[in-house]
Amino acid sequence: MSLKRWFSGTYILGLTVAVAVTLALSAWLFRGADRDQAAQFERRLAQVEANALADALSVAGRGDFNRILKEWQSRRPERLGAVAIAGMEMAGSARSDDQAPRRLTREEKPLYDLANQLRAARETNIGEGVVRKKLIQIDDQGKDAFAVTVPYLSQGEFAGVLQIRLRHLDGGAAGGMSFAEVALLLSIFLAAVVLAALLHARGDMHRDAPKIIAVAAFLGLTLFYQSQRMETYTVGDLEGSRRVAAAVADAAKQFGIAAGKPAAASTWDTDSYQRPLGVVRSDGALVDDVRAKQFAGKNKFFERSLWAVEALGLALLLAYLLGYMRRLADTVRQHASAYAYVTPAMVGMLVLVFFPFLYGITLAFTDTTLFNESLPFAERWIGLDNFVRILGDFNLFERSADGVIWNYQNFYWTLMITIIWTITNVTIGVTLGFILAMILNTEDLKGKAIYRVILILPWAIPNYITALVWRGMFHPQFGVINQVLQIFGMQPIGWFDGVVSSFLTGLATNGWLSFPFMMVVILGALQSIPKDMYEAAEVEGATRWQRLRHITLPLLRPTLVPAIVLSVVWTFNMFNIIFLVSGGEPAGANEILITKAYKIAFENYQYAYAAAYSTVIFIILLVYGVFQTRITKATESY
Repeated sequence: MSLKRWFSGTYILGLTVAVAVTLALSAWLFRGADRDQAAQFERRLAQVEANALADALSVAGRGDFNRILKEWQSRRPERLGAVAIAGMEMAGSARSDDQAPRRLTREEKPLYDLANQLRAARETNIGEGVVRKKLIQIDDQGKDAFAVTVPYLSQGEFAGVLQIRLRHLDGGAAGGMSFAEVALLLSIFLAAVVLAALLHARGDMHRDAPKIIAVAAFLGLTLFYQSQRMETYTVGDLEGSRRVAAAVADAAKQFGIAAGKPAAASTWDTDSYQRPLGVVRSDGALVDDVRAKQFAGKNKFFERSLWAVEALGLALLLAYLLGYMRRLADTVRQHASAYAYVTPAMVGMLVLVFFPFLYGITLAFTDTTLFNESLPFAERWIGLDNFVRILGDFNLFERSADGVIWNYQNFYWTLMITIIWTITNVTIGVTLGFILAMILNTEDLKGKAIYRVILILPWAIPNYITALVWRGMFHPQFGVINQVLQIFGMQPIGWFDGVVSSFLTGLATNGWLSFPFMMVVILGALQSIPKDMYEAAEVEGATRWQRLRHITLPLLRPTLVPAIVLSVVWTFNMFNIIFLVSGGEPAGANEILITKAYKIAFENYQYAYAAAYSTVIFIILLVYGVFQTRITKATESY
């Protein structure tokens, strides 16, 4: 094989594509990381300045507002500061032409609203004893500026807010590589190509030598690039932290106050909830071990992403070297029209189904809550901890004033209730549906059409309306069921006060909703059975039970089994009935898995834990579906 022909072959093509894709994806990841890093330090620097100025205003008298603001303004003439109290009054301003204190103008009304918002957030955090509401507001003010708003206190009480508009910092972490590094990468690439070509041209060399050279060149090029850029990124974090530490020291010197004890964490370098980050001490000293630990934890996910990109590029290279890409290209060319028809549907499925699904699963490996969702994704990554909490909790019982009772919040209790709920509901639906279908299948039944319409009505009415109606019927005081019981001299029942009675309310409601579906399915299957089979069996002396056992049930199986499988999945995830009728009462004892996941997410605000819960539900149903399909052969013809 000539050298010219080899250069147009799969070796060089695969190496070029794999290196290009890996470097492009790595560069994209690093650009995003650099941008996030620059934005993070920009926010921290702004918060240090705003928190320090707010502390200075907090200890100053009312007459010192303008003096402090103007001193601050003189050091940063391009920046504008304003102070508004929670009332309709501007307490001070850094503008030289401003006559504060004064009434707020119409244009300053948003500042007044923001002051009230932050005051309410502070009161909520104090009242609940949990840091749930953000106390620092950062908003973009156009392309070149942003505003940071923090509360300031007077004698420990909320007095107003401080808003500073600042310019965005120029640049950030140094991206890309130097000319020398780029030249080195190209040299390695060309050397690998030439060496592989020469080895391939020599007939006495091993035929796999070019492949080995291509893999080695790929690993050398990509790992060198990633290591160099990672070093730059690490240095950028250190330099940014030093800038924040210098800002803390400068602010303490400017205002003549300290942010606490010298050995304590700076109360100026905080997150959006005004919680000290612990990286900088109050005297401006950098705590490098804390910084390094936080940086390492933050970058776990980022580093894993880089390794994933590396694996993707290597897989792409091997696909070329082993001939898979050539065969794929041939297949696409042969069936181009089919792929053209399928591609739009696959893109829609990818965007609308697979991406949300995969995002939910990914979220399950984090500790995302309402309180930390603004943090970078990497800082929220915790691996399998959520699944360990769910599946590893075997505390089925707990102590109470009444002794040892069931722990209704335990996953396995909820799973047991869900299984019982599913089995009983499906059994009721199939049984009632079968009986009613058999009755409606009677040839000489009068009023058959009317009966069909009446029996289908529960299915036709929206289930949330049905659920609310049944909940009203079970009302302990005004419900029609208890009213009927009182007519017969019986005592009203607190339907939602007991575990069993509350379970029965959901069972009755869902049974009312589920039997029409089964009835329609079974009725259609019954009408497809040839009548002559029953006539022949009757001639042979078969009883009604024998005809049912040996003709009806076997011929119903191809239709009934898939319907039961589908009904199990529906009932397992029957959110509306439990949520709207019983609400899982009492004390969550009748929650099923899907309602428990909902309440974890939107009542307890534990989004990642709820995502893990949902992932477990999916795995359970997936295992059931695969097992049931194989056992019953529900998707096969009979």
